[in-house]
Amino acid sequence: MITDSLFYFAAVPAVILVGLSKGGFGGPLAMLGVPIMALVISPVQAAAIFLPILVIMDMVGLYSYRGKANWPVLRGILPYAMLGIGAGWYMADQVDEEIIRLMVGVVALAFVADYIWRVVRKKPVAARGSLSGVIWGSIAGFTSFVAHAGGPPYQIHTLPMGMHRVTFVATSVYFFSIVNAVKLIPYFALGQFSTQNLTTTLVLLPIAPLATLLGIYLVKRISQTFFYRLTYLGMFLLALKLCADSLPALL
Repeated sequence: MITDSLFYFAAVPAVILVGLSKGGFGGPLAMLGVPIMALVISPVQAAAIFLPILVIMDMVGLYSYRGKANWPVLRGILPYAMLGIGAGWYMADQVDEEIIRLMVGVVALAFVADYIWRVVRKKPVAARGSLSGVIWGSIAGFTSFVAHAGGPPYQIHTLPMGMHRVTFVATSVYFFSIVNAVKLIPYFALGQFSTQNLTTTLVLLPIAPLATLLGIYLVKRISQTFFYRLTYLGMFLLALKLCADSLPALL
């Protein structure tokens, strides 16, 4: 178990933030959890500690949003996310994590810019077709595996659909619950679940369901317009964070 108090000063807020987002409040801000924890430990170790916590949060979310997901959307994206996970596993020793972070950040910034442009020009955001599910589903699976950064690609495909906020959150919960459960297999095969990592996970675990339930409570009590604006804002802030972290590392 990690005993450094500085680690827990970073890890506890990270778990709370991810739990709120897993409950549907704040959307892509969930991806800030690993980067916050990575301020004090390696990103690879942070991701390994976080994955079982994410699975527990997913279980709470699945129970709370049972029966509310949009299954046609899931059927159009999940198979390709599995392919993305497989590609990430195959390339685990060859992929530069910082390049992936930068790519996700740039794509997310472009998406938010397109959204703002359409709002200013009062044009509808373009709907997504089946090809979008193939492309963004594969990218979401791949980036989720290598950098826990599947949120922006997934939302690029689903946000323009304009689903009701509860349906949108429920569909997201189902998608990432399945993705995270599948990721357990290659993470285990790659030896990421050491005794130190797992015992540290157990220490942080009690915070996870409480933070997730709070997120669920909040998302059901805010307006749909505010929810989408908050989600786009979260994506913008996350994109800036990913770019800011990866550029110095690459340079």
